[in-house]
Amino acid sequence: MSCLYDDIKESASYIKKQVKIRPTYGIILGSGLGGLAGKIDVKVRIPYGKIPGFSVSTVEGLHAGNLIIGNLSGKCVVAMEGRLHYYEGYSMKEITFPVRVMKSLGVNSLILTSAVGGMNPHLTSGSLVVITDHINMMGDNPLIGPNDERLGPRFPDMSMPYNRNYISRVEKIALDLKIPLERGVLVAVTGPNLETAAEYRFLRSIGADIVGMSIVPENIVAVHSGMKVLGISIVTDKALPDCLEPVDIKEIIKVARKGEKKLCKLVSEFLRRF
Repeated sequence: MSCLYDDIKESASYIKKQVKIRPTYGIILGSGLGGLAGKIDVKVRIPYGKIPGFSVSTVEGLHAGNLIIGNLSGKCVVAMEGRLHYYEGYSMKEITFPVRVMKSLGVNSLILTSAVGGMNPHLTSGSLVVITDHINMMGDNPLIGPNDERLGPRFPDMSMPYNRNYISRVEKIALDLKIPLERGVLVAVTGPNLETAAEYRFLRSIGADIVGMSIVPENIVAVHSGMKVLGISIVTDKALPDCLEPVDIKEIIKVARKGEKKLCKLVSEFLRRF
């Protein structure tokens, strides 16, 4: 218990020595969504491998693996240029460790982004979806084990995992910018394989609109630590069981990178208006 707390402090201390400014907003960039990092006025870029306690992403070509601190839309932010995934073989505590460190750096608001499959037939490839709730189907939880009250309560409330005020604000911004934005419930699975038609049918039947392999563990830890969370995903492929077609990962990334232009505008303006 004390080891995790000490590891967080060691990691945060190392980062603080690299840069004087202190971020108040955190951003985690999903697969194919690294373009937002290019909008940041970077003060420091630190490879994950140099930060004590950080693990290194093994997904080549999709996640750069850098922690960036700088300014975006007049706000000081810390951004993960690529995330860690459970399917890479890391534990839940390892993939959420950066969120703990962000909190230790002073971050109180976290923006989570990801590429997802769209199970709701009203969603099309390239659609932006603001996450209103989630379903954890990963079979694990980052809070399992002894609880350190210095990091958060034993039984964190999850009645509002995604801040409703943030959702309302980003919807107003999307309307102003004429960017279509849907609402949706995310279900998280372990991966790395994509789902079968039967699995898509089941996940849709339990109330999910989109499916992905991330965000939920990070959200749980963020809520545990007292952060407010905004989640936005880009639908990169249609996951409709009755007309399911083979998925090309290169095409998924292509769709994500095309949609990230709208995502960049949305997140940048969200920060600017605070």
